[in-house]
Amino acid sequence: MFPTPVTDAVTTPLQTLEGTLERVTFQNEENGYTIAKLVPRGKAYEVTVVGTLTGVSVGESLRLRGVWTEHPRYGKQFQVRDYSVLLPATLEGLRKYLGSGLIRGIGPVNARRIVDTFGLHTLEVIEHDINRLREVPGIGEKRTASVAVAWEEQKQIKEIMLFLQSHGVSTGLAVKIFKQYGDEAIAIVQENPYRLAKDIWGIGFKTADKVAQQMGIAHDAPQRIEAGLRYVLGTFSDEGHCFATRLQLLDAAKQMLEVPIAACESALNSLLQQEELRAEDEAIYLPPFFQAESSVAAKLRLLLNSARDRLGDFTTLDWERAFTWLDAHNDVPTGLGFKLVEAQRRAVQMALTEKVAILTGGPGTGKTTITRAVIQLLQSKGHSVLLAAPTGRAAKRLSELTGLEAKTLHRLLEYKPAQGNRFLRDQENPLDADLVIVDEASMIDILLINHLLQAIEAGSHLLLVGDRDQLPSVGPGNVLQDLIVSNVLPVTRLETIFRQADDSFIIVNAHRINHGELPLFPSEARDFFLFRQEDPEQAAALVLDIVAHRIPAKFGLDAERDVQVLSPMHRGPVGVSALNRELQTVLNPPSTDKTQITHGARILRTGDRVMQIQNDYERQVFNGDMGHITAIDLEDQTVTIAFDDTVALYEFTELDAIMHAYAVSIHKAQGSEFPAIVLPLLTQHYLMLQRNLLYTGVTRARSLVVLVGGMRAIAIAVHNDKIARRNTRLAQRLQAPGRRALKVNPSNTVLDRIV
Repeated sequence: MFPTPVTDAVTTPLQTLEGTLERVTFQNEENGYTIAKLVPRGKAYEVTVVGTLTGVSVGESLRLRGVWTEHPRYGKQFQVRDYSVLLPATLEGLRKYLGSGLIRGIGPVNARRIVDTFGLHTLEVIEHDINRLREVPGIGEKRTASVAVAWEEQKQIKEIMLFLQSHGVSTGLAVKIFKQYGDEAIAIVQENPYRLAKDIWGIGFKTADKVAQQMGIAHDAPQRIEAGLRYVLGTFSDEGHCFATRLQLLDAAKQMLEVPIAACESALNSLLQQEELRAEDEAIYLPPFFQAESSVAAKLRLLLNSARDRLGDFTTLDWERAFTWLDAHNDVPTGLGFKLVEAQRRAVQMALTEKVAILTGGPGTGKTTITRAVIQLLQSKGHSVLLAAPTGRAAKRLSELTGLEAKTLHRLLEYKPAQGNRFLRDQENPLDADLVIVDEASMIDILLINHLLQAIEAGSHLLLVGDRDQLPSVGPGNVLQDLIVSNVLPVTRLETIFRQADDSFIIVNAHRINHGELPLFPSEARDFFLFRQEDPEQAAALVLDIVAHRIPAKFGLDAERDVQVLSPMHRGPVGVSALNRELQTVLNPPSTDKTQITHGARILRTGDRVMQIQNDYERQVFNGDMGHITAIDLEDQTVTIAFDDTVALYEFTELDAIMHAYAVSIHKAQGSEFPAIVLPLLTQHYLMLQRNLLYTGVTRARSLVVLVGGMRAIAIAVHNDKIARRNTRLAQRLQAPGRRALKVNPSNTVLDRIV
């Protein structure tokens, strides 16, 4: 753990300490609290300085004011109360200053060349005659121009840092603010600081509110309360809700804003009048979610009632003959035949004769077999099919299983951020396919299903394939579940396990967990294990040993490529954050041939496994996509990451969107499949121990599941089937009386479970 600040009495006289910042050991990106090493002027040793040092760079000369303290564990420290930046006064100071990453385009090598050329006049040359950089060996006209732009940006960012610091706010987000608003950044923030929360990812209402309060905006100002209401409603959507009830919204806003509920009601009415929010009875929506729910219901009605049918020939097909032919053709690239049982045949027939159909079931129940059979019959009749999934990994897996190209939904719908952040495939330019098959449908949120349906031509068919018992989508809505419970779409639910215990205990135990039964750990199991350990610290050490040594030794799997650690929580010794730090040290240790940078409290290193944690439409990289860092350019301050189906370039200032992925949350692993998973499950996770969480984690494994923990925690999870209900109205919209009748299929196929 890092030391906490030690405070002295306010009467302690302040002392001054000047020197060069040697390195930053730790910096909290939220509040700017920093632990660093500084070489005092004229000395050859380092001292520890602690305090709020936002915006400082290694190599800068600082004048600190504060007090010397004695930390009981870490010894003598200089506690910083305030500071100012001095220009470097030595050649070595200049080299460190310029080579610290302060200016994009100047890394350690070019910094040394520049200082060797201009000496103590270096900063004067850069400030007043930057074109002279072309005199430096290795720096041509192109790099000189890019450094000039970066230098001007840095000066403006420094101004923003000073402005925000004067209002008591961390300036770690200054670069984001500059990129969003440019030269107008300070003016915009001064005019309406609440725009920060609305416009910039990573800045929440509380940060914007802190700026506003420092600027003198009244505690009960209408603009503050309106911004607070929008923020609170946004937190509901972050938790998966499409709306909040009026009472939920007002109560949460009142508590957060600490204002009378009457003031919240007045602000809410104002937002509704401005149509910044939408109301339907007692449900309060952010407009995109209201529109999406309404549009999804309307488009499904249109599809189900349309007389057009691009697969009309299947309505008169001789199905007995078709299935006989299918059983005899094993030319799918996997080499697997079909030999469908009667219940599976009914599922195939449903998929090809119903305009919109749902196929759901757990692992080993035959979803893939049915999907392949559907594709085989389509191709035999000359029909077209498109395959998609919500994530790159899921699309890649679908492609491997079917032998056909599968795309992410965003790629399928041709999302083009440069063309107004729009999907090129829509109702005016629909997908050209007789059947669209979408796998991992449980991951689709209300916004994405809306975009998909808008692109389905009225005569086309849509088959949604997924496991309704997995965790719902990360985004708002509970689409697959709502469509099933609405009872207006034909649904096949598969429950027969076609691969039995002697083939896979992963499959058997997944179904046991899903039915509220404890998993089995027989001695003959070769793919499902429990390592009992209740102590969190020892469990964390055991996870490291299992991943790095035991699995590779026993199963021949590659620890870095084939094994994924999943955790129910982010904090604690067996949480995602701590495990990522330890696993990085073991699986990708530092070496002379690996470049690394420090970003906040994290070290990012060439070879690191990472995950995108927000949708980035410009790069076509989405929340949950995993990849590896392939290059770090210290000169241009960029990081190259290879994902499953794309390579993306990030500036250092954009790395908040990336996290290490040696360990990830079970939620983030949705749609992915790994050769082996290691899942710590302890009673300290009790807040997150739910049946669908454990079920989703176990079903991420293809060949091996290793649980680390105890039977008590497993039992808590298995017996807790109280899934938090999401505020959605999609099912009700589909069932709403007085609207055009839907052609409900009364013979929804439910395949009985074979025990």
